[in-house]
Amino acid sequence: MKPILLKIGGSVLTDKRRECTFNMQNIKRIAGEIARASVPIVIVHGAGSFGHPQAKKYHIQQNPDTEGLAKTHRAVLELNTVFVEALQEEGVAATGVHPLDCLLAKRGVVKQWEIEIIKRMVDFGVTPVIHGDVVMDTVNGISVISGDQILTYLAKKLDVAVIGAGTAVDGVLDENGRTIPRITPSNFNEVSDYIRGSTDDDVTGGMRGKVLELLKLAESGVESVIFNADLSNMVFKFLSGEVIQATRISGAE
Repeated sequence: MKPILLKIGGSVLTDKRRECTFNMQNIKRIAGEIARASVPIVIVHGAGSFGHPQAKKYHIQQNPDTEGLAKTHRAVLELNTVFVEALQEEGVAATGVHPLDCLLAKRGVVKQWEIEIIKRMVDFGVTPVIHGDVVMDTVNGISVISGDQILTYLAKKLDVAVIGAGTAVDGVLDENGRTIPRITPSNFNEVSDYIRGSTDDDVTGGMRGKVLELLKLAESGVESVIFNADLSNMVFKFLSGEVIQATRISGAE
């Protein structure tokens, strides 16, 4: 059975208004829904209030240094540890995978990553839980690799059944707050004005960054779904293959 590739946004797992603040209700609920679905899965999660404030404070993107690397990685590691522990408490054989330890970037783009390890984990029944992180960079020294970048990279390298990005809203919304059902390379310009970029503390591009990353997948023929993981049972429904309110990112109408 092919695994599902699921990304949970940092805005779902944390309170992005308060630095280093967990949303324990969502963390525990989502862990339970993943356990209840009982399907092979590779999980990626964003940093939320663990990582973005630190990366901004230490100017990781502009003037990287060792203190910024250490503080930012420590923050995202803390979130990953709590999420993994919540999954384990629900009976999921989850383990954290930390990009700083195994991924090399070039100018802020993934250059090298031995993902055979991820494949072996899934085959063995382990659920890898990977997070956005600060990583070593062959040109910049260090750089930030977002959860969305990790999602798209893995989607190209792994043979997965379906790809989902769980956010804190009902997919991508239009000017009236309604879900845009489908975004493609051909209609992106029509809807791009509705897609917000990053907040002040989000150094990885927000919803706009997410859509742009997923459009790269769409152009190579891989469809993905953006849905609201902030709502009860939505993660379970997505993993179970139910039809849900969402925005689909695909290569054609």
